[in-house]
Amino acid sequence: MGDYGHELRFGIFVPPEAARERSLLRLIRLSDEIGLEVLAVQDHPYQPAFLDTWTLLSYVAATTRNITLLPAVANLPLRPPAVLARSVTTLDILSGGRIELGLGAGAFWDAIDAMGGEKRTPGQALRALREAITVIRALWGEGRPVVDGEFYRLRGAKAGPPPPRRVGIWLGVYGPKALRLAGELADGWLGGYTYAPPDMLSRLMNGIDTGAREAGRVPGLIRRAYVIDPSMTVQQLTEVALADGISEFLLPVAPDGEWETQRYAAETAPAVRAAVAAARV
Repeated sequence: MGDYGHELRFGIFVPPEAARERSLLRLIRLSDEIGLEVLAVQDHPYQPAFLDTWTLLSYVAATTRNITLLPAVANLPLRPPAVLARSVTTLDILSGGRIELGLGAGAFWDAIDAMGGEKRTPGQALRALREAITVIRALWGEGRPVVDGEFYRLRGAKAGPPPPRRVGIWLGVYGPKALRLAGELADGWLGGYTYAPPDMLSRLMNGIDTGAREAGRVPGLIRRAYVIDPSMTVQQLTEVALADGISEFLLPVAPDGEWETQRYAAETAPAVRAAVAAARV
């Protein structure tokens, strides 16, 4: 595992707090204006203090111009994949190709159950995630739209409308089997410091690479995104880029975190880019 040479992207990871929606919208517009590349929004549909993530992304797609929009990660047990596929395609078309799909197997099962979702064991959640990727890709025109799965079925559904370009699917997963699934089927991995501190990254990235090789894929084609700890230094971020192949760095920030976001864009991002570029020469 090591540096795969991907262009680095920097962005923010935000909670869609309903009580601070004005601050949140200002922060998102600021991030777009100052050149950050990614907006990742938590998706917890059962959280009564949060705005609905997909509705928020649809709204801000019309008020931003450049930033890539990403649910981080879409809660699969509460978002049926066939409908999610249509939603992603629609917003990608309307936003000029600025949508990527973060997808998660599910967590907080009691809360999911309270919202009408299905409780699943870890094994069931992983099998459902695999099926969901197949369903989504089929409706994007990347496979035969017939799926007879344990959790999801397509009985000859019509594919389309086609996305204007290949939409990346990023899996927010950590377990060994799930990491191999990311290597087998996903375009990217999305993790974070809270569940995967830097000293764990090498092992996790090796799991992705193993899954990719077993599927006949090139491991370096799978991008790696990381929600950082705000205390991480430029040197630490450079090290995980070079040693672990991380190419997307997301700063966790509250809706009123304009100062932290500006500093990140003006100081941290260019410093990491310069250090990684110098090391690659």
